[in-house]
Amino acid sequence: MNTKQSCEAGIRTSGLANAGSNLSGGAISRREAVRRGLLGAAGLMLADGLVLRSLAAAPSTKSGAKAKAVIQIWLWGGACHLDTFDPKPAAGNDYSGSLNNPIETNIPGIKIGELLPLLAKQADKYSLIRSMTHGNNGHETAAYMVQTGRPPGGRDVYPCVGAVVSLFKGYEAGYKGLLPPYIVLTEPQGRFSEAGFLGSRHKPFATGGDPGQLRFAVEGVVAPGLSDQRQKDRRELLHKLNTLDHTLKGDARLVALAQTENQAYDLILGDAGKVFDLSTEKDDLRERYGRNKFGQSCLVARRLVEKGVPYITINYNGWDTHKQHFQTMRRKLPELDKGLATLLQDLSERGLLDSTIVWCCGEFGRTPKIQWEPPWSGGRGHYGKVFSALVAGGGFKGGHVVGASDAKGEEVKDRPVYPVDLLGSMYELLGIDPEAKLPHPLGQVARVTGTEAEGVTTSGRLKEIM
Repeated sequence: MNTKQSCEAGIRTSGLANAGSNLSGGAISRREAVRRGLLGAAGLMLADGLVLRSLAAAPSTKSGAKAKAVIQIWLWGGACHLDTFDPKPAAGNDYSGSLNNPIETNIPGIKIGELLPLLAKQADKYSLIRSMTHGNNGHETAAYMVQTGRPPGGRDVYPCVGAVVSLFKGYEAGYKGLLPPYIVLTEPQGRFSEAGFLGSRHKPFATGGDPGQLRFAVEGVVAPGLSDQRQKDRRELLHKLNTLDHTLKGDARLVALAQTENQAYDLILGDAGKVFDLSTEKDDLRERYGRNKFGQSCLVARRLVEKGVPYITINYNGWDTHKQHFQTMRRKLPELDKGLATLLQDLSERGLLDSTIVWCCGEFGRTPKIQWEPPWSGGRGHYGKVFSALVAGGGFKGGHVVGASDAKGEEVKDRPVYPVDLLGSMYELLGIDPEAKLPHPLGQVARVTGTEAEGVTTSGRLKEIM
């Protein structure tokens, strides 16, 4: 349920839907109807806050954490490791196709795909994991595994890493920002329930809109076709028409409602909401990020980190390339290259990379052997046996490669890395105890990361790059 739906539900519950009658069935005045509705809504807000505070687990993080924030670049659909971070030109045309000329990076001995020249110049800032594995080829189940570190099919739906960070770094942990602690640019991921049993409080705020447009129409913050001045004028008119402040002056419920209104307008018209306005950025920097949805999302993500938002996901879709794979790669890989390389450089230049984890991968890879036969005609299928991930910042070392796939990229050859290994490593860098308990709605024992006894396969934390 989004903010608008929550407000509408609150109004319905408060009695505005039946505001034309009193308890005995008689008619009441319009003023009385409005009064009851506002008091009911304010009361709901207060009650909701009290309930949440009483249920909060008051989670704590360990001292000495290296990372304060995470930017997740989610390659929705699954990118091919052979075309990106684990090229295999010697495997031949049936594996590499037309992308058979990998390029050297600024770290001797590390090569990446030929369509990533800008990232090749930044290899000292990131490490590559070439042995990610879970063996699952279904979008929904693989996405759940990579983002929760848990096998699918259990009795509980566990929260993804963003929701866990929201719990341990968000409002229950003292976060004071008006911006939500877990933000997705721009579309909801939709492959699974991100918050799991933690509930709607830890669902991400999906912005909607397109930051590449002249005006980034963030849902609930920027009203399409409505200027800031007109919004201010409407607010002033509303206050002029409001007589309840005089009738019930000092009422705690109205005070709570006024505080909520002030926070909402500060987000819409104040400094907090300005984080989404890219017109203040220099044109040359925006060009470096790429004048497209993904590139400008990377720029917004950097601005959100500057504002103290602890978890941001860039939901970068379009990687499910069963057909026209190489045509799509020649369009998408240059976008990924510009956006991600500039993000790493920009964070580094601003002194933010040391405290910001950047991780980039999808739910799985794609079949190393190209499917030349109809109807695919040069496509790649789903592949969970082995795939790659990029990690940078927040305590992760740069210029390293973890693990290896075999000569054709079909099997893990060395140092398998399971989703829980990567997530557990990030939690440690964030100061979140991987063994910490999560608040379970039924009071059952649930921890941040699972164990082998729960069917979670692990080979250990990524200590070689931490």
